[in-house]
Amino acid sequence: MAVWIFSKTQGAEHLNLRQFFSTALACLPMVFILNIAQAQETITISGSTTVAPIASRAAEAFLVNRPEIRILVNGGGSGVGINAVGSGLAQIGMASRMITPRELSRFERSQLKAHAVGRDGVACAISASIYNAGVRALTREQIAGIYLGKIKNWSALGGPDSAIVVIDKERHRGTRHVFMNYVFGDANARTPGARLVTGSNNEERAKIAQSDAAIGMLSLAWLNDAVKGVAIQEGDARIEPSVANVRSGAYPITRDLLFVTAGEPVGAVKEFMEFIYGPKGKEIVVDSGYIPIERP
Repeated sequence: MAVWIFSKTQGAEHLNLRQFFSTALACLPMVFILNIAQAQETITISGSTTVAPIASRAAEAFLVNRPEIRILVNGGGSGVGINAVGSGLAQIGMASRMITPRELSRFERSQLKAHAVGRDGVACAISASIYNAGVRALTREQIAGIYLGKIKNWSALGGPDSAIVVIDKERHRGTRHVFMNYVFGDANARTPGARLVTGSNNEERAKIAQSDAAIGMLSLAWLNDAVKGVAIQEGDARIEPSVANVRSGAYPITRDLLFVTAGEPVGAVKEFMEFIYGPKGKEIVVDSGYIPIERP
């Protein structure tokens, strides 16, 4: 068993895969293909780059005992994953937000069903240089002011005299839905203060790390030494973005991580879902930086 990672820069192998997904998935930044030998059944998993580490690690472990199955895991965002399942292009959609009423209506015949496989928090992420300069917490109102373009310099927030580089995410991304819903009460809020718009977690993190004055939004699992999560200030309470605070319910920007199927899963998809909820699957969720969830 092997793992291949295809990118748009690669050659013939990727062109063949892109033909397979030409309708809806041609623009995805990366695709993981596990066990590309002859297979009796293929499970295609598409969507959120937040959930993708769980799916790819679980797929590799699952195939140890089911080598005859082929599993494809590709990103693109929560909206892409939900649409892929609803359109019959994938058996499992990965989503880091809830399915919207509009999506449920659009794909009514597919009977979309969400299965929570983990829990996560979304951090207001800033460049390490700003964090180290003393900006350790922001209020909801301050974050809103930054994204609306009303607060333009870190000095207004106790930081250095440096223009804020505001980074947004593509509108179909689950992380954006959750973050904007907390900040504005509107998952589709406009952000006139934003200077850059990114897609995947990798891209968002890279852009924040490359700047010495940036702000963005990231899953807690994607924070590192170059990209720090600020605490959320709510009244006198300063709530740190930590797994412990997500688990306790203290941290305010949280979401379930979902696998989405068309109706109840059957066959190999059902087996894979049962693996995710088992001991090894829960271990993988934890190793990916998230909180495991008991099967409902």
